[in-house]
Amino acid sequence: MRLKIVNKRRFIISFTILCFIIIVCLSANVSGKSNEKISYNKRHIYNGDTLWSIAEEQKNNNWYYKDKDVRYIIYDIKNINNMENSNVYEGQELYIPYISNI
Repeated sequence: MRLKIVNKRRFIISFTILCFIIIVCLSANVSGKSNEKISYNKRHIYNGDTLWSIAEEQKNNNWYYKDKDVRYIIYDIKNINNMENSNVYEGQELYIPYISNI
C-alpha cells in the first residue's frame, strides 16, 4: 500500500507541530531530573532506636522516601547498609539516601 501526500502544506505544518511537541516534552523531562542527585547521610543509632522508628522518621522528613511504605524504607535501608536482619545497635552508623539539588 502506497500513501500519497495530498496537501503538502498541511503535512509540513502538522509535522512541524508534532516535532515541536516532542522536543518540548523531552526537554521538560530532562530538565526536571538533572537538578537531582542522590547523596547519603550517616545516621547514628542511639539507645531506643529501631529500624521501624528510623524508617518512619525518614518517611516524614526525607523527600527520597516521600509517599513510600515504611516496610519498603526498612528494606531499602537494610539493602544499602548490607544488613542481614533488622537489628540495630547503639553506636552503629547507617547510610540514609536523600535527594540533594545541585
